[in-house]
Amino acid sequence: MIANPRFDAELLRRYDRPGPRYTSYPTAPQFRADFGEEALRAAAAASNGDPIPRRLSLYVHVPFCMSPCFYCGCNRIITRDLARGETYLVRLYREIALAAELFDRDREVIQLHLGGGTPNFLSPAQLRDLVDTLRSHFRFSDSPHRDLSIELDPRFTNAADVLALGAIGFNRASFGVQDFDPEVQQAVNRIQSVEETRAVVDACREGGFRSVNIDLIYGLPKQNAAGFSQTLDTVLEMRPDRLAVYSYAHLPELFKAQKHINAEDLPDAATKLSLLQLAIEKLTAAGYVYIGMDHFALPDDDLAQAQQRGSLHRNFMGYTTHADSDLLGLGVSAISHIGDSFSQNPRDLPSWQIALDQGRLPVCRGMRLEEDDVLRADLIQQLMCQGEIQVAALERRYDIDFAEYFAGSLERLHPLLDDGLVRVEPDRILATTQGRLLLRNIAMCFDRYLDQPADDNRAATRFSRAI
Repeated sequence: MIANPRFDAELLRRYDRPGPRYTSYPTAPQFRADFGEEALRAAAAASNGDPIPRRLSLYVHVPFCMSPCFYCGCNRIITRDLARGETYLVRLYREIALAAELFDRDREVIQLHLGGGTPNFLSPAQLRDLVDTLRSHFRFSDSPHRDLSIELDPRFTNAADVLALGAIGFNRASFGVQDFDPEVQQAVNRIQSVEETRAVVDACREGGFRSVNIDLIYGLPKQNAAGFSQTLDTVLEMRPDRLAVYSYAHLPELFKAQKHINAEDLPDAATKLSLLQLAIEKLTAAGYVYIGMDHFALPDDDLAQAQQRGSLHRNFMGYTTHADSDLLGLGVSAISHIGDSFSQNPRDLPSWQIALDQGRLPVCRGMRLEEDDVLRADLIQQLMCQGEIQVAALERRYDIDFAEYFAGSLERLHPLLDDGLVRVEPDRILATTQGRLLLRNIAMCFDRYLDQPADDNRAATRFSRAI
């Protein structure tokens, strides 16, 4: 079993720097405007021609929210006009029809995820129509491992709605909580009671959902150890199958809603770290396994089991058990990963609508991966999911000398090695228990798109002896 992380406040402070979350490699800022509809069509055709075509994962973005949460950095539209949901679906159905033509019908869908925004801005009847439309254009798998998941806002749903979603076929749900402390909720404009949250969690269990995830955030205004400890205890009483504990990043220059947050109310760096430590200690003591990048799961959950088998995968939907699938994103701002390509729809609603009204697939940017991108993506995927880099396997798979190819990357890894974040073994590089909380810092050493010196051979001799 992969060991849970060891909290080291001094190391976490020293390595606290902005960096990608590596839901993809290359990351979205590298996408280019010269990758359009025709490039996506070519990528889909090539993926159909694989000797064993991959299954499909579908992501559908529903951008609407009833009210703004001040911490949020998601692509969303604030409105209480429910008619906008129906208008959105009309165009979404056009995109579904256009996109489905790209893929052979024998490529079954193993996963569907609805994100947002707030997917339950749409009524259960509209969500049923959406899933039925997808089923009419794609062949859904009958496997017991098939996942149909949805993000839900407990403030705008009830037990009857959740049971209706279960009847549609949804078997996984994710709920945002962030914090139950009333002062914190007031500061971030998300008033959500324990009772309404527990009611929808219980309804999921009654409705046969296989998994429930709850999201928390540390570093929010007005947060303190006593209040966050109480939130953790309350959530643990609900015993979700999965938990995500995210770090709040205060970037009001990028996210307008965050301008409503008083920066003076934010916990200082030491307090914020103590909140993370509190979460790790309480969750691991309660039996949760640390998956990576803020995510925890019970040992018998599919995520934890996939990590033990070595089949865990990370993409724009987060951690998933379906590594052997192409991802098709539908809706405004959605991202696809088809074969060795990434593509993204426009982030603004009018551009997405115009493309579909003109009968075009709404692709605004993307990229085709080079051989080096594929290699580094494989390496970073191993690190983010399994906490290790399988050096010998990469050398065989890509016919490289690892120490020579990644000489500059290994040079950048030296300080992390000296600080005990990684351990070098004969055929692998392994994140230590301290390093598991800093996986993206390790991955950044191998990211050639970051502002770093070019690869050279200075590290080759040191690492070639150990690898």
